[in-house]
Parts: sequence; C-alpha cells; structure tokens
Amino acid sequence: MAALRAVLGASLAVTRAGSLPVTRRPPPAPRRAWAATMEPAPRWLAGLRFDNRALRALPVEAPGPQDSPPAPRSVPGACFSRARPVPLRQPRLVALSEPALALLGLGAPPAGAAEREAREAEAALFFSGNAVLPGAEPAAHCYCGHQFGQFAGQLGDGAAMYLGEVCTAAGERWELQLKGAGPTPFSRQADGRKVLRSSIREFLCSEAMFHLGIPTTRAAACVTSESTVVRDVHYDGNPKHERCTVVLRVASTFLRFGSFEIFKPTDEHTGRAGPSVGRDDIRAQMLDYVISTFYPEIQAAHASDRVQRNAAFFREVTQRTAQLVAEWQCVGFCHGVLNTDNMSIVGLTLDYGPFGFLDRYDPEHVCNASDSAGRYAFSKQPEVCHWNLQKLAEALEPELPRALAEAALAEFDAEFQKHYLSKMRSKLGLVRAPREEDRALVVGLLETMHRTGADFTNSFALLSSYPLGPASPGLGELLDALVAQCASVEELQLAVRPHMDPRSPCCSCWRSPTPSSSPSWAGRPMSPGSWSAASSVPG
Repeated sequence: MAALRAVLGASLAVTRAGSLPVTRRPPPAPRRAWAATMEPAPRWLAGLRFDNRALRALPVEAPGPQDSPPAPRSVPGACFSRARPVPLRQPRLVALSEPALALLGLGAPPAGAAEREAREAEAALFFSGNAVLPGAEPAAHCYCGHQFGQFAGQLGDGAAMYLGEVCTAAGERWELQLKGAGPTPFSRQADGRKVLRSSIREFLCSEAMFHLGIPTTRAAACVTSESTVVRDVHYDGNPKHERCTVVLRVASTFLRFGSFEIFKPTDEHTGRAGPSVGRDDIRAQMLDYVISTFYPEIQAAHASDRVQRNAAFFREVTQRTAQLVAEWQCVGFCHGVLNTDNMSIVGLTLDYGPFGFLDRYDPEHVCNASDSAGRYAFSKQPEVCHWNLQKLAEALEPELPRALAEAALAEFDAEFQKHYLSKMRSKLGLVRAPREEDRALVVGLLETMHRTGADFTNSFALLSSYPLGPASPGLGELLDALVAQCASVEELQLAVRPHMDPRSPCCSCWRSPTPSSSPSWAGRPMSPGSWSAASSVPG
C-alpha cells in the first residue's frame, strides 16, 4: 500500500498546481518513446492485455516533430492521429461500474478497506489519463459528419481518446476510450474537457440503457479532479468554473457512420469536403477491417464476392439501426444529437450529449436546446436514422453500388415496425400469438396518453404491476392510479402554448390545436403545435 501511494504521489506531483494549459501540452509521440520511463506500473490493472488492431489495420497520422505543440488541423490520409492525455490536478474516483469492468476481466472489488483504497487510487490515476497503461496507445479518431442535416466536414474525436483494445481470457475484444482527457488535433477551438455534471449523466445513462437491454457503449469509470474549466452552465451568459471529469468508455468499437465520410467530395450545399477525398484505398481498407473484425460471419459467407459482402454488411447495419431506434421509442429515449457522426457502425447507442427520456408522453418532445427546428424530436428519430443510413450508403460508394444500398434501405421500415411492435406487445403483456388488432391497441393507447399528458414510464410501470388472478384488485383501482399519472389541465395548456412572441403580429393567426382521429403510425413529421395522435413509431 505504501509503495503504491509513493508511485501515485510521484506521478501527480507535477500537476498539483493546476491543469496544464493546452499550449504547454507535451507533443504526441509514439508509445514506445515514453512508456518505459515515464509511467508508473499498475497492479490491479496489470492484467489488461492490449492488442490494438485498429491502429495496425488503419492508417495513423505520422507524429510531427517532438518540439512542435499539437494544434487543431486537418488530418488527411489517416483514420487516427496520435494523442496524449493532459494530466489533471488531484484526480479522484467518482464511480466504478463493476459490470462494465467485468467485461475486461477485472474481478469484483476486494473485501479489505486498504485494498479497495489502493484500487480506487489506481483507477483515478489511469482512468483520468494522468498515467497510461502499458500497451495502451492513445489516439484520436478522424471522422466527418452531417450535423442537423448539413455536412460539417472534418469533426473527429475532439474530447475523446482511443486508448487501445483489451483482449480477455473469454476471447472478447473491447475498445477503451477516455472522454474528457484533453485536446486532440480535432478539438478545433475547444479544450477537450468534460465536466462533472455531463460525465455523471453519461455514466448513469449508458449503464441504465444497458440494463434496459438496449445496445449501448458502456461507462466503466468516472474520475473528477481539482482542475477546472469555464462553462456556461445554464446558457444564460453567466459562465462558471466546473471540475474537469473523465469517463472511461467501453465498446466493441467506436467507429461510426461518419468514419466513412472522410472521403466525401466537396458538398454542394456547404462547400466542405472530407480530409481524405480521393483515397478510395483507405475506404476499402476500412471496410475490410470493419467487416472482418465486427461482422466475421458476413466476411466468411461472402469471401469470394466483395460486392455482395459489402451489400450484406450494409443490410445488417440497416437492420441493427432499425432495431436500435425501435428500442429507443419503446422506452421513451430521446437521443438529441442524431448526427451521422453519432451513429454506431455496429448498432450501439453512441454519444450521450444532450439526451432525455419522455415524462409526459409528447411525440414532439425535443431534448436538445440547440435543436430549434425540432429535427431530432422524439417522433422523428426513426426517420432521421433512415436518413443517416442513406448518407452512409453514399459514403460507401463505389464499394457499395447504389442499387444494392437502396434495396437494403427499403427493408428499414418493415424491420423497425416489426421490432417495435414486438417490444410494445411485451410491454403490454400480450404474450399470446400476435393479432391484427395489436397495432391498433398500441396506437390507441399512445393517442390517449398524448391527449391526457400521461407519464410514459409510470403508466407502463403501473400496467406491469397489475397482477392477474382471482386476487387481482378491481379495474377501477388500476384506472384511478393511471389517471393520477396524467397531466393537469393547466399543465396541458402550458405544453401547447404558442411558441412565439405574443407581441408578434402573426400571433393572431395561431389557432388552438384540435385532436385528430387519424394516428400517424408510419411516422410522418408533425407540424409544431399539432395534436395529431402519434405512436412512438414516427420517423
């Protein structure tokens, strides 16, 4: 214990005065140059075995001169750029997720207080980025993306760093990533930091989503510090200092739709292009890596036909994405930033920035204050995911012929509705064989919830608590409990108030919305203020 404390103390001594400014950050260098002499040896984490296949299989930007500080820049011809976490002042552990750590082969916490304390100190050191585990190779991933429907050009990991891939005794491979560990070449003018409130939200929600049975990245650790950054907490022009915090994220991969958009030629609307235009060789290289690593059964089935292999891969991504968004709709999850750079290439819930869950059931609910047009409203999530898949298909050309991509995309709606209805039948306890009227039952229930402002989660929880059998309480008792979850008249009036300045001369044109009797199962976009009944299937 004393030896470990000495190691931790020596490592943190250089940063006790505060966070290092971006301009003084040590330049990135190949792992071999500094690992042996600068990093303390882990004990609890010593069993993690890294095999960083992504950095071997995909091009990595060559490191610059060691005396040149890193700066935001375009990164052409590469999928990764070397990075180095910036140390924090006095990092300390906030939380560990034992189930997520178990994926890496790390056992249960020790029983003794001293051993637990040593374990937590080691987690704070290595999961903050103040020290780098042996075998890890910090790097930032280069990707592009369509943000709010417009091509934004190069984006990349501006606040996240790939650490490496851990191989377990069970034969699994998990990518580790630090979020909030400091600036990278993709940080633009940002500081690469995250704060405690947003980090706790990501930690809790990603683990909650996993335990809800929804495919997601995991959060294994949350570490805060005495280092601070300035943030406008309430977006009211009153910025404050907040603690720098880092989340250790775990997934099979963090590659995304936008990973393939680095090859996009100049966009006719925005004038932006990807940094690796014309590098069809890298696109083919990335496809080979993704399919062989994460879809080995597709690689094996189509080893002799590259075109059919790529089509099968895209069809599988389409199906996984349709199923994923159906899962979101069934639990009332609003992603908030469904840009192409936040869509996982393996069908995971990726990036917990602005997000939320429905309280009062409202298909038009928007959880992102920046989404003034409501592009990513709850009801539009399936439609947006379909649109993002179209952009992925465009990014895969010519490796994926357009006709084959369109054939796969045509299956999206059917896959979504099948998975959605199956999950909703389970939520309603419809355990017998499906019936034609099941869909109408779901639509009718959601229409009633919308009109009454019923709490989405609590209503289903009440239904699940209703026992069947001779001793069941009366139906009236259940109905009373359900009615208690509905909004008051005042709350409904507030929810449908006109969203414009009453002084505007156009205000006189606004009319009170009236209910519609035709539910929108297919999920067409709803106009602001509309009371059209909608299921959680909208697009």
